[in-house]
Amino acid sequence: AYCYHGQTLLASDKCGEAIRSLQESEKFFAKAEALCKEYGETKGPGTTAKPSGHLFFRKLGSLIKNALEKCQRENGFIYFQKVPAEAPQLELKANYGLVEPVPFEFPALNAHWTPETLAAFDLTKRPKDDTAKPKPDEEVKPMKEPDIKPQKDSGCQIS
Repeated sequence: AYCYHGQTLLASDKCGEAIRSLQESEKFFAKAEALCKEYGETKGPGTTAKPSGHLFFRKLGSLIKNALEKCQRENGFIYFQKVPAEAPQLELKANYGLVEPVPFEFPALNAHWTPETLAAFDLTKRPKDDTAKPKPDEEVKPMKEPDIKPQKDSGCQIS
């Protein structure tokens, strides 16, 4: 989030804040990379996932590095803005592109579903069904295949 926020700040000519945001992004990326490598080396059952080798994670590292170098280069040539000591605050509440969530409520129970009705669904009291036994397989009789010989004259013509 800090990486993309830094790119947005650079686009709005706030290069000092963009540098600080990208530095914060680089710090969190280093922490995440260490945790991913530790996770990949963990022994145990299941698949051996290596999150640090995933395409998104590899691209994010180069994206952060390139954006930070670009910001520092442009700040040295064009903007000459001071880099703040604190990272800019991320706006966590999105104000565009999202629909407001509708709170979920369980529908009211129908009057037909009483405790007596629910007790009638006891699967241990079901009748024994003899049709569930598998039927014996019927013997498959071999069929005689016709003797087909290749013919040169098939009746097809190319005009």
